[in-house]
Amino acid sequence: MIPVTTFAGKQVAIFGLGSSGLLSARALKEGGADVVVFDDDSKKVEEAKSAGFKALDLRTLNWSNVDALVLAPGVPLTHPQPHWAAALARKAKVEIIGDIELFCRERAKSGASCPLVAITGTNGKSTTTALISHLLKSAGRDAQMGGNIGVPVLALEPFKKGRVYVLEVSSYQIDLAPSLHPTVGILLNVTEDHLDRHGTLENYAMIKERLPTNIEAGGTAVVGVDDPYSRSAAERIERAGKKVERISVVAALRDGYYAEGGRILHAAAGKIQSMAELAGIGSLRGVHNAQNAASAIAVCVALGIDRAAIQKGLASFPGLAHRMQQVGRKGNVLFVNDSKATNADSAAKALASFHDIFWIAGGKPKTGGIVSLAELFPRIRKAYLIGEAAKEFAATLDGKIPFEMNDVLSAAVAAAARDAEASGLKEPVVLLSPACASFDQYPNFEVRGKAFTDIVRAIPGVIATVNAS
Repeated sequence: MIPVTTFAGKQVAIFGLGSSGLLSARALKEGGADVVVFDDDSKKVEEAKSAGFKALDLRTLNWSNVDALVLAPGVPLTHPQPHWAAALARKAKVEIIGDIELFCRERAKSGASCPLVAITGTNGKSTTTALISHLLKSAGRDAQMGGNIGVPVLALEPFKKGRVYVLEVSSYQIDLAPSLHPTVGILLNVTEDHLDRHGTLENYAMIKERLPTNIEAGGTAVVGVDDPYSRSAAERIERAGKKVERISVVAALRDGYYAEGGRILHAAAGKIQSMAELAGIGSLRGVHNAQNAASAIAVCVALGIDRAAIQKGLASFPGLAHRMQQVGRKGNVLFVNDSKATNADSAAKALASFHDIFWIAGGKPKTGGIVSLAELFPRIRKAYLIGEAAKEFAATLDGKIPFEMNDVLSAAVAAAARDAEASGLKEPVVLLSPACASFDQYPNFEVRGKAFTDIVRAIPGVIATVNAS
């Protein structure tokens, strides 16, 4: 844990007592702050009291004595309207910050030379964050990974010379971190998302843009330029005199990193250099992963990692669980867990990455179903439908591709494995990419993905792949 000493002797209010909120309270208290905590969930308040924290309804607090409100990122700051705790802090002219801001202030105070890599974007943040961390570690660097990827930033090891921090940062967290000045700031892409919390796409894009814009002196901004918002952001950052490395997977660049024929190339000063080969790396299949890889390579180059070390690290990257995760093989049949694909857009990435697919889909349906996936249907040999969405999906697939109704995951896996083995195809793929939420049968996509992995690994003759978990 990183103790937060920048508020020593001051009073800090904390609202939102999830894992990051409680850790912030602990870190501030250890650093000498007077901490008051609260949550709208009375059960969480009682748990905080039991853990030894001073809990008090912030509506009764004397805000004139408060130096900062630490707000959980899931709590509305502006839209659809400020949470009452944020409104009270604003009225009292108390700054509102998050745990990323606490980390940044403590990093600045420590004086240690600790490079900070911060990653944001609508899609691909977690994979890119994990890939960067993996590449750095495989090259012998001391790397700590946290933030929105699931490890609260203050849970990381304390600052130490040469230690690199790799943080996934959401738009909510950027909004609460005015002192976020990364050594390398990455903006992968911007597409419509979280408008309920940011009001408009333009406002959402502006918040995302802050991260690469606010790189520290001498730092590098890595920006994907395949969408108009990010492309414009790269131009603005460059006009401000900052170093920008552009990333594209749809076109060659005169300056920057781009994907071409399974390779990542770098163009600069009229010269083109091959940086890495992605062909044959199962955990980095697909165009979306080429963008993730190109961005990670740009970061590693900025931090002084050589090409040989980068290629070695790419080849050993296991991928993230539930995101096109290769969990096993039986003969030439590959089993892939893409349980994270909870909507059609996410499932499209997996379907576009394979041929000869035996597709397991269904669950709690999302608006629009799978109609948007029609152009990918030729890749699918047969579909196996489960959960509440099965009838709706069957209606969409009827007359287009073969399918069967399996209801539950275990039956779907058994049927898909049977058909894939009997197909005689060179590399058939049994793919769980549900295009649905899990809540009809599982509490979350992680539990669903774990169930798929367990079922697959219990099939006689299946050999678990290295990255199965």
